[in-house]
Amino acid sequence: MPVEEGRPAPDFTLMSDTGEDVALADLRGRPVVLYFYPKDDTPGCTTQACGIRDAWGDFERAGAVVLGVSPDDEKSHEKFKQKFELPFTLLADTDHEVADAYGVWGEKTYAGKTYMGVLRSTFVIDGDGNVARIFRDVKPAEHADQVLEALGS
Repeated sequence: MPVEEGRPAPDFTLMSDTGEDVALADLRGRPVVLYFYPKDDTPGCTTQACGIRDAWGDFERAGAVVLGVSPDDEKSHEKFKQKFELPFTLLADTDHEVADAYGVWGEKTYAGKTYMGVLRSTFVIDGDGNVARIFRDVKPAEHADQVLEALGS
């Protein structure tokens, strides 16, 4: 069943950049910004992550938990987070199981080649665990402002 606004968000547990398991169910009671991005330390993904970092005070005031998810492993996430001083958690979805569950693993084309990868998308999940807002085909430079608007900040 596709993920839709107003419906429960698919639950998951993934390893974080600190080597700890993070379960969506454990975050009930707070809004969660779950953003899927293709790869650590690449231009668009860095722009997106740094936009959230630069607006971090606004995310904190909204009470939001921000989780970035990509197929990179924990070590890659740890380096990316340190290099750009990212204040939020990055999760390793190395087998793209969670990306599949959210419908964001799909066919992409770059430089004339077609391959499977993460389709840059964000899900704002309310404190009850329901999907409040979905952003697809996210533009990295505009991402933080759009999500903050959805959070009511």
